[in-house]
Amino acid sequence: MTLRESAPMTEAQARLLSPLQLAHLGDTVWELLIRSRLVYRGCNVHHMHQQAVAGVNAAAQALALSRLEGRLSEAEEDVVRRGRNAHARHPKPRHQDAADYQAATALEALMGYLYLSGQEERLLALFQISQREEETCPK
Repeated sequence: MTLRESAPMTEAQARLLSPLQLAHLGDTVWELLIRSRLVYRGCNVHHMHQQAVAGVNAAAQALALSRLEGRLSEAEEDVVRRGRNAHARHPKPRHQDAADYQAATALEALMGYLYLSGQEERLLALFQISQREEETCPK
């Protein structure tokens, strides 16, 4: 089962989208994965909120992307490069490092690309690699 209104795109179709389009969707995919992980771990709602905020900011996403270095395919590296070089028409959020913000956009573009092209197994594998194991959550 997948949360998809239409059949997946081909990889070629997904690569034709702008990196910001991919990142737009990838941001939501990333947050869903982070929040789902917290629910499955049995965290209480307060802790879930704190950890979700900590896991979806630019610095955390930049760190997650750094954990994927050397593990991406050529096509995935291309999506990451395009995402890192994309220029949104809005200013970067305050209190975020510009390099972290670019890396976060790159990670989100990768997540969007993998989701749209139907590569959920690969997406989940990379998500798991990108996360460090944490202690269990308070109930």
